Amino acid sequence: MWWLAGGAGLVVLGAFGAWAYVKLTIETPAYAVAEREGRFELRDYPALRVAEVITQGPREQAVRDGFRPLARYIFAREREGDKIAMTAPVTQERVAQGASEWRVRFVMPSQYDLDDLPRPAFSDVRLVETQPARMAAIRFSGRWQDARMEQREAELRRWIEAQGLMTVGPPVYAYYDDPFTPGFMRRNEVLIEVAPPPAPALAAPAS
Repeated sequence: MWWLAGGAGLVVLGAFGAWAYVKLTIETPAYAVAEREGRFELRDYPALRVAEVITQGPREQAVRDGFRPLARYIFAREREGDKIAMTAPVTQERVAQGASEWRVRFVMPSQYDLDDLPRPAFSDVRLVETQPARMAAIRFSGRWQDARMEQREAELRRWIEAQGLMTVGPPVYAYYDDPFTPGFMRRNEVLIEVAPPPAPALAAPAS
């Protein structure tokens, strides 16, 4: 039976190798780390080009509903033009506090300016450019259950408060892996925009 165990091991190694290759070849947004403490980071993001849709309902269902029209857009299933390379993460945030509407986004590859992107076939997909932002982030693995996301968000808010930072935006949930990736291999994040540092004071002119 040793050859069966060996064969199973090779299958697992092959699957892990394929997963690692995909992870290394998918583009993720560039950012500068201003501060790092364990699982927490303070990041500076540039302006990003994104495709977004608005969905409704519980968080997990809303991100699935948002993924479908965005996937149809990047894979050119309902529009003219070439396919667009898949990127990570898929992000999700509430449109308004306490509302059941969600904004689900794909970040477009960095090679595109907004004017270079193919026009969506339907109005539910919008192309927008975000503003540069300073984001506090916590990274973790596991599945996307509400309890886990809420726990990590609470931890991030405590860290933000401990750093003396001020939040200026809603929590953003970032999913780097597909639903078929085992939980322990997933990369998830919660990010919250914080106020940028104050500009340095100008020195008084010499008298």
